Amino acid sequence: MANIGHVRPIDIEDEMRRSYIDYAMSVIVSRALPDVRDGLKPVHRRILYAMQELGNTPNHPYKKSARIVGEVLGRYHPHGDTAVYDAMVRMAQDFSIRYPLVDGHGNFGSMDGDSPAAMRYTEVRLAPIAMELLADIDKDTVDFAPNFDESTEEPTVLPAKIPNLLINGSSGIAVGMATNIPPHNLTEVCRAAELLIDHPEADFEQLLAILPGPDFPTGGIIMGREGIRQAYATGRGIITIRGVARVEETSSGRERILITEIPYQVNKARLIEKIADLVHERKIEGISDLRDESDRTGVRVVVELKRDAVPKVILNQLYKYTPMQQTFGIILLALVDGRPMILSVREMLENFIRHRKVVIERRTRFELAKAEARAHILEGLRIALQFLDEVIQLIRSASSVDAAREGLMSRFGLSEKQATAILEMRLQRLTALEREKIEAEYQEVMALIERLRAILADERLVYNLIKEDLQEIRSKYGDERRTKLGPSVKDISDEDLIPEEDMVVTITHRGYIKRLSPSVYRPQKRGGRGVSGSTVREDDFISHLFVASTHAYLCFFTNRGRIYRVKVHEIPEAGRQAKGISIANLIALEQDERIAAVQTLTDTSDTHFWVFATKRGVVKRTALSDYGTWRGGGIIAISLDENDELIGVEPTEGHSDIMLATRHGQVIRFEESQVRPMGRAARGVTGIRLKGDDWVVSLATVSDQKELLVLTENGIGKRTRLNQFRITGRGGQGVMGMRITAKTGGLAGILPVNGDEEFMVISSEGVLIRLQVESVSQQGRASQGVKVMRLEDDHRVSAVALVKADTEEE
Repeated sequence: MANIGHVRPIDIEDEMRRSYIDYAMSVIVSRALPDVRDGLKPVHRRILYAMQELGNTPNHPYKKSARIVGEVLGRYHPHGDTAVYDAMVRMAQDFSIRYPLVDGHGNFGSMDGDSPAAMRYTEVRLAPIAMELLADIDKDTVDFAPNFDESTEEPTVLPAKIPNLLINGSSGIAVGMATNIPPHNLTEVCRAAELLIDHPEADFEQLLAILPGPDFPTGGIIMGREGIRQAYATGRGIITIRGVARVEETSSGRERILITEIPYQVNKARLIEKIADLVHERKIEGISDLRDESDRTGVRVVVELKRDAVPKVILNQLYKYTPMQQTFGIILLALVDGRPMILSVREMLENFIRHRKVVIERRTRFELAKAEARAHILEGLRIALQFLDEVIQLIRSASSVDAAREGLMSRFGLSEKQATAILEMRLQRLTALEREKIEAEYQEVMALIERLRAILADERLVYNLIKEDLQEIRSKYGDERRTKLGPSVKDISDEDLIPEEDMVVTITHRGYIKRLSPSVYRPQKRGGRGVSGSTVREDDFISHLFVASTHAYLCFFTNRGRIYRVKVHEIPEAGRQAKGISIANLIALEQDERIAAVQTLTDTSDTHFWVFATKRGVVKRTALSDYGTWRGGGIIAISLDENDELIGVEPTEGHSDIMLATRHGQVIRFEESQVRPMGRAARGVTGIRLKGDDWVVSLATVSDQKELLVLTENGIGKRTRLNQFRITGRGGQGVMGMRITAKTGGLAGILPVNGDEEFMVISSEGVLIRLQVESVSQQGRASQGVKVMRLEDDHRVSAVALVKADTEEE
């Protein structure tokens, strides 16, 4: 059996644990995470150092990228060439890094995801700002360590005059941890560091005022500050970034959306492809053309819109469904003394300042030692010049150089270095002018020594030098912020994707509801037959009709005094002939409960009210602020007497007149102030005293209107001047508003108008007619009126409502 040496049994679990920990720490420290001091990972640091060592600086010609990659691989970074080239390419991309550290010449990729050209085709050199990272590296400012094969040395960190970790950011995934540091504006970061130098006790708000947020190379808008505040304070936070787009009108009168900035790290080609796919899948409608007009001056994506498209809605759809809106998870993780730590922004700046303090102190000690060594030589030369004749005689009489050196050292008390310098001094230095130069140089060196010693003795002088460096960096490389800071936005809801427009909403007696565009009903002349607005069952009829915005809340008041609410856009849109869906699909009505009134919910302040009226003549006024709590099952709007029910609700602002109309044609008008505000559950007070079997059929509020439009069940109507209805006290019997006969039928409704509006009338069989108010003749209170709508036998008017005039159709 062959001798296999000593076999040592080991526990596989311990070995795996130890090996994995070694691997993990290697990835964390030597590959994936940046150092808090210079903001660089090892591969980036090695690339920059190798380029400087090769003389590949801004004042020299470009060198082939393959040459740099080969140098880095051969001397410092024994990994794949692709990894090194990719790292170098990213440092040259102005859309990936805020302040590029490499000046690239050739194809280095694009925002469309295009790959860079092969390294044999591209050329590079250090960017001027990169020299600030390497400044003073030859003055013993940082530690060096042996490279992988110990054939040379490499810096463990760069001196870094600039706070690179914050201005250029970093991202990386290690083992069990990740970092994602966004880039920032150089001017703002430098000023923030200066603030902490001058005022170490500065609070978080002062720091945030100078450094308000990240600044991405591709611009965009950061929506809201809360994520920034959280990330800066704790090291973790999430921010939302939006692309920049504007709407402009073309020469043809159409509108289009111009996208000029996209979120950081978004692939522009994929963004355009995503938009095109959404248009093809009909998830976004209203886009007629899409093209990319970007060039080297910037991004320009043109989204042409159709004539009927709503630009705001299309934009919201782009934000919701495409990478035009992205989230960026901030993780401020970096290596501090070789250990990964999550830092606040203050801690990152303090670590940078601490690093610069060490660098300046080491540089100062290096320069001091160099100056003292020079002063030592100059002191020897001064002695030689003072005793010139004796020195010359001693040297001439010496048998050898060593004897001359020993003679100078013993005669004048010089050191070996001083004696050697005197022996090596050229004869031309003996002229009077040269002697003056030596003296002047000595005085300069002594002044430098004094200044350097003062710096080492006074910490404030060190901090002043750090500040001066930061101010110089600001003046040389500072620029304007590219990323704007906008207001916070909630997640884009379905409502944001729906155009805000008026809709006709109809509700039938049996509880079917639908919405459709008012443009379906073109204005007709008085006496027309109308068009069919709904297909209803024989035992059903349309009982409510109104116009509301798609973004408005619809408040449903039931005959039993309860209130429910839904958004208009939640009501399915249907065609003219469709009957709609049951309200039971939208709100949870109780048994025998039906809709009595519908209103849109607007301002919920104490200065806005709802006025309620019941069939038995009771009125109540309640502030909208009392309706702040909502439940799916509805809430109480008014308490009702037995055998009474709610017939109408109107909004007011506290200074209107209230009008009630009964089926027998009586109308009462009184000031709103006569009805004091009451709570939600209150009953109310008497508004009108009823005779016999009469009941209230309509409620109206009057502010600045001039006329009252009155309509009966048989389609008879008129306009009457409001001043014919005198203001009386609450609780009276009212006055005749219309002479009711068998021909007119009972009163159906009243509407305060000015005469320039349009209104819609709907019959119990679902036939609608749209009319100009001015087409109805003006008559006195006691008159019968004129035919407004011709009805078939047994049909009657069930609802009347005002609509906004459609000027385009007119």
